[in-house]
Amino acid sequence: MTALTPNPTATQPAFTAGIQYFSDTLPGFETYGKTPAIAPGQTAISDPSDQDAGYQTMLAADALRYLILQMTASKASGHPGGFASQAEAYAAFVMLGHKNIITEVGHHAPGFYSAMFLDRSLEDMGIETVQQLRDRFREKHGLLGHLSGFIPGILAPAGPLGQGQHFAMSAALLHRDKLFPFTVGDGGLGEPYIMSAMAHFNTAFPGVTNFLPILVWNGYSQEHHSMVSLKTNEQMIDYWKGNGFENVILVDAKDFDDRNQPSDYVDSTIFSLEQRINFTNSVLVGASEAARSALGGQLTVFIIKQLKGAGVHAKGSKSHNLYAQHTLDNEDIVTALKTRALTPEAWALVRSNCEQAGGGPASKTVVTEFTRELPDLGQLPLEEYAVGGDAKVSTTAMGRLVGHVGQHDRAFLVTNADGNEASGIANINQALKIIHPTEDSLYNQAPNGQVYEPLSEDACAGLAAGLALMGSRSLWCSYESFAINGVPIWQTVTQAMAELRRPTPSTITLFTAGALEQGRNGWTHQRPEIEAYFAAMMRNGNVFPLFPTDANGIQACYEWALTTKNKGVVITASKTPLPIRTTFEQTRQGIEQGAIVLHESTGSKSIVFAVVGDMILNPVFAAASTLESQGYGVRIVSIVNPRRLYRASDVAWEICSEPDGGFLDDATFETFFGGDALIGVTGGASGMLEPIMLRSAAKRDTFTWKRGETTATSGELMAVNGITAEGLAKRAIDLAK
Repeated sequence: MTALTPNPTATQPAFTAGIQYFSDTLPGFETYGKTPAIAPGQTAISDPSDQDAGYQTMLAADALRYLILQMTASKASGHPGGFASQAEAYAAFVMLGHKNIITEVGHHAPGFYSAMFLDRSLEDMGIETVQQLRDRFREKHGLLGHLSGFIPGILAPAGPLGQGQHFAMSAALLHRDKLFPFTVGDGGLGEPYIMSAMAHFNTAFPGVTNFLPILVWNGYSQEHHSMVSLKTNEQMIDYWKGNGFENVILVDAKDFDDRNQPSDYVDSTIFSLEQRINFTNSVLVGASEAARSALGGQLTVFIIKQLKGAGVHAKGSKSHNLYAQHTLDNEDIVTALKTRALTPEAWALVRSNCEQAGGGPASKTVVTEFTRELPDLGQLPLEEYAVGGDAKVSTTAMGRLVGHVGQHDRAFLVTNADGNEASGIANINQALKIIHPTEDSLYNQAPNGQVYEPLSEDACAGLAAGLALMGSRSLWCSYESFAINGVPIWQTVTQAMAELRRPTPSTITLFTAGALEQGRNGWTHQRPEIEAYFAAMMRNGNVFPLFPTDANGIQACYEWALTTKNKGVVITASKTPLPIRTTFEQTRQGIEQGAIVLHESTGSKSIVFAVVGDMILNPVFAAASTLESQGYGVRIVSIVNPRRLYRASDVAWEICSEPDGGFLDDATFETFFGGDALIGVTGGASGMLEPIMLRSAAKRDTFTWKRGETTATSGELMAVNGITAEGLAKRAIDLAK
């Protein structure tokens, strides 16, 4: 064993600067490592059962383990154990030429960074040596603790468990000729979303099987044994088959153990060389079969069963995380690094194979490194209704435009867990059809439809947001009441979009049937706290909640949303017929300035109502009449795009990849909201009013949602929350005194 000198010698490749330990020799290298297993000009190994290929895949797995530990221990922080247990599987898919690899496990980030380093993808962000890899791990503008959209070659973010399958399925739907493996941990397998999402997707798209879960079955989760650790191999196979998987390929390291390890979960890195090669060849053969099966139309899973922490500093859950004592001087770290050390020649060989695999670095080959071409939508069929004319349903007006988009872009999907008809957008189903194996014109069902309806908001949000991340148009529709269950993955995607190195269509939502419309359903259907979620996300810089005033406004909002890139656009509107109060041009101006003046009168004192929402305008206009009858002047301002009403310094817009620095200037803000008294009104959470309340110097107050209740009418429900014309007028008079 030798220690690295400060500058690599002639025999040490330049990229190895920063490697702490080299081995003087490697058993088997002269026999199996003379020439790269991926020949020059080739993109994959030719024979997964070839021992040269098995040996060199084993070296790649050990190189990944070494880099993970060298990198994480340099900061005494990070997660080595989970990825280490499946290093052979990851290396095998790479050696087979598959680099469009996604993960459901954010804790696998150090392994993915190591893989991107080995194939030279990280050179695109200036990381060319192991020392730079160490220096920039868990640093700003570097390699953050969990995967993001910023890292070259990484297809999708990973943080909360239960999300990776959405990205893999989205990519598979858009790229039918490519394989999208994604790793899922047995600790995360307990998340209910994973299996149900894949099952519904397979029912809707039975021909799209080119996504491949790789179950990392290592017996442990983050801090204890995994909940599936006591399952037998047969039980695990039955579990996957019971969930619709036709082909279950399981490679168990214990079948190759020649060290008499007592557990059902063993560490292959301590096998004899012969058995290590045999195990790795078995992984290669299994991975090759799984890839052929998935690409060939069978729903397939590949399972690697190996002890968590195999080949690193600790075993089981103790390997999951590094703590403050796990520096590069820590005895356990030093021992593990020395044990995994490769020769300079082996490092060069691993680099050659990884770089050649798949046709080049992931940063130059994976699907998310390219901007996807989108079909032209032509002219949207906008229909402008007369101001003051018949009441119209906003959602239905938008639904007509959605149908047009889907008819011009066949990759476009609409997702909805609770049914479009219930949200006043049956016209979407009529135009695009619900994806369903049972064809039925009465219910607008067809196998080749474009409306995806699993009974899971997570599955709806996941596929819609995943498609946008992968470069396709989509729309997630939901009741405001239930959408909260799908927001975590939508948030993950919008944050990733803020960091992406390429433009992609914004992820757009339509939330209908707000809490005020759900009176008789009671508090179970009245959950406006989701607006607080989006209010907080506005400060992220690329999140735009839009509140169209009416059926004209919603058309202009969707028109704008379709032109945007790398944003999260949330459109919230009513499914009840409401008055037409604005023109297209007014809403377009409101989108740019943040607000529209709907009504203005003069009087002894000036009362301003800043209103978020559409139905909530009814008691405000009634209050205005009361105030004007008493000599007050009233201005009613509809808040269309509250993100525009922040000050530029309130929002992290300048560090977004597609920055939008449009904010209302102080002088115009005063023309909207200046007065003797200002009252913010919303049927949702008060956070949406924060931009106005921060900037206003007037005496001010808010009327907002408090709690749900069962009522016969929306007006009665507003009254439960204190939002009445009488209450608004009284508070305005008190403030204006």
